[in-house]
Amino acid sequence: MLIAAGVLLLFAVAATLFSRTTGIGRTEVAPVAVAFEVSLRFVDDAAGAVHVIRAADGAEIARFEPGTSGFGRGVVRGLVRDHRRAGLSADATFQLVRWADGRMSLGDPATGERIELDVFGPTNAAVFAAILKSAQSGRQSAP
Repeated sequence: MLIAAGVLLLFAVAATLFSRTTGIGRTEVAPVAVAFEVSLRFVDDAAGAVHVIRAADGAEIARFEPGTSGFGRGVVRGLVRDHRRAGLSADATFQLVRWADGRMSLGDPATGERIELDVFGPTNAAVFAAILKSAQSGRQSAP
């Protein structure tokens, strides 16, 4: 039984390496034009809130209060953690993008990491849709 599990694990690793190396078996999102893009910074405060700041003018356009917006907080914390793990500045600027086909993504230009937000369902994507809307209108939203 243990040998079978080891063989299965080795096969999975080999298949993953083969796919990454050759591109066979991978699916990728085709490039699409940007419909709207905003540069954001995410700032934690002492009370546990995460402030969403538009990088261009320093305006706060949204806030994740403690105990709310678990999806938004989780996505942001994951990107910030990866940014810091790469040894980059704590003052990270992230790109929130609505693509011409309606999809949304949040990415870190410094690391190349990008999260496709729509794959997590419409309720979770709505958190970032509200941020995009407030970035376009210039008003603060409550995701």
